[in-house]
Amino acid sequence: GADPRASEGGIFPCRESGSTLRFFVPVAMLSKEKSLFTCKGRLAERPMEVYEKLAGEKGLFYEKTSDGITVSGVLGGGNYSVRGDISSQFVSGLLFALPFCRDDSRITLTGKAESLSYIDMTLSAQKLFGVEAKRVDNTLYIKGSQKYKAVNLSVEGDYSNAAFLEAFNLLGSDINVEGLSKNTLQGDSVFYSYFKKLKTSSPTLDVSDCPDLAPILMTLASHFNGARLVGTKRLKIKESDRGAVMQSELAKFGADISVLENEIIVRKAQLHPPCDELSGHNDHRVVMSLAVLCSYYGGVIDGAEAVSKSYPDFFEKVGKLGLEVITYGD
Repeated sequence: GADPRASEGGIFPCRESGSTLRFFVPVAMLSKEKSLFTCKGRLAERPMEVYEKLAGEKGLFYEKTSDGITVSGVLGGGNYSVRGDISSQFVSGLLFALPFCRDDSRITLTGKAESLSYIDMTLSAQKLFGVEAKRVDNTLYIKGSQKYKAVNLSVEGDYSNAAFLEAFNLLGSDINVEGLSKNTLQGDSVFYSYFKKLKTSSPTLDVSDCPDLAPILMTLASHFNGARLVGTKRLKIKESDRGAVMQSELAKFGADISVLENEIIVRKAQLHPPCDELSGHNDHRVVMSLAVLCSYYGGVIDGAEAVSKSYPDFFEKVGKLGLEVITYGD
């Protein structure tokens, strides 16, 4: 029978995907019908205040319960103010929805705007599908009464996951990663220059525009010469508290790391095989970072299945490349 929680707008299981939740809430707010977004894991704990505040200001329905988040509209054009230092996903979500509104819209990013590359990627994708929107510094302008047009496209490769494969090369592997666009807007493409710095010095690296790189940067810094990562405060609100989690797991290899409010200090240390079983903390990027280090020192990772969130065949692929991977079932 029908789920008793279902309403006219339906139920949308987001599982543990923050991007899915934040991208689709504004789209659901285009309708008068109530839509329920369900969450698993840490997703329900991750910040959603931007949309809650927006709903209050615009007179929209927003309710958070044990089942998830229920919303309804109707979302209209006009002026929007969004903090730029929480997550660009809120801005992307609004960018997806606002072109459908009758009137033009303007989004103003307040405070220090971070992850602007992700916003520019959203704008670029919209242009490919025939939607007009632009960013001028910290203000975005969106034309109303638009429609997306169907097109045939080839999707460029993902620099976020490519970073883990390239990291193996820094520890002695010889892997050729293909399918990456040289003219990319992806902020994580900076890993090439960051990796070079980590191997030759103890650099200061800003991760405010590429927070997903932080776990692998901490890993490589521990193995090589240490580093100082700045712009790290948002790591607390990812699938895990990534700064604290990587500090804990890398300590099992002998790493010396301090996690501060908005920076992480990785000191040069003499690493060794892990003294205890490693935990993936249900975080795909933590698991892949630990796997890179285990390729050099060995180790056992509990919860390695978390890679299924973004790279389901990660261990199968690296196994074919020559890394000895032994999987233990339940």
